[in-house]
Amino acid sequence: MLKKKLDNVGLKSDVKLKSDTELKRILQIDQATLDKFKAVQKAALAEAKLLNRKKSGKIRVLGISSSARSASGMAKEKSNSEQLLEKSLDYCKKLGAETKLISLREYDIKPCQACYSTANTHCHFSCSCYPKGTPAGDDMSNKLYDEVLWAEVIIFATPVNNFKISSLLADFIDRCISLDGSLTPADKNNPKNRELNIKQMKFIELTADSGVPGSGLLRRFLGKVAGIIVTGHEAGASLTISSLFMTLHYYGMIFPPFSSVYAMSSICNSTYQDKPIVTSKCYDLEIEMQAKNLITAAKLSRQVKPTDWKYNCGAN
Repeated sequence: MLKKKLDNVGLKSDVKLKSDTELKRILQIDQATLDKFKAVQKAALAEAKLLNRKKSGKIRVLGISSSARSASGMAKEKSNSEQLLEKSLDYCKKLGAETKLISLREYDIKPCQACYSTANTHCHFSCSCYPKGTPAGDDMSNKLYDEVLWAEVIIFATPVNNFKISSLLADFIDRCISLDGSLTPADKNNPKNRELNIKQMKFIELTADSGVPGSGLLRRFLGKVAGIIVTGHEAGASLTISSLFMTLHYYGMIFPPFSSVYAMSSICNSTYQDKPIVTSKCYDLEIEMQAKNLITAAKLSRQVKPTDWKYNCGAN
């Protein structure tokens, strides 16, 4: 029985669970298939315990730069948003944090194939479309998921590209869906078995208990603190921040007060005038305050377990 397994890993549940016989009848599966679903559930229960391990030492801050511009690239000029991100990370380091900067332009990130739209459990962690450690794997699977899991604070920096986030950040955020609820495949040899994955989702709907972390879908962004930096030449900053905020909010990230900074030039100026405006000392105080608020939020977040933040783990 699942309840006994939950108790064995130190998690109590008062949920009334269906018997194996009932589950097999409702889902129209055999015992071997049911055992596969239970094995995935057991693995998620164990992973939830790992996510809840008490954090100590320096707060870990990850900066995500999503501009395609670089001094060595075709533009022959450093990214404005990345310059502000570097300032933010420097302030975080002065506050005692450990920091990393990732420039997405340096990584191979394949587009999301939207398996999630077939069934929640058709999308896996790590991404089974580009399996980690295989010839089909890309840098998102092989490197960047681990960096996201490492971080307690993530600062997303993007230019305004046609009233929205950059295409590099869009691909990165889309692929992060694998971290947001996805589980390991029930059938590792055939992870895209549509019929099986739909039945697994029905199994989760029948057995998941939102009071028992890992008994259903497992959201790995829970408790992580988010910051946003946006630079642009004209209108679009509010649209860019708002769309990014909504996605990260529903990933389960925490936003402290004044955690977003937008540095804007003006269409009254030519674009060659942008850099001295958006990277000027005018924004230094905002960047410093952002860093302080992010670190404060991370300290507060350490006082609770990530899975203390509640969500419906039987749906997404």
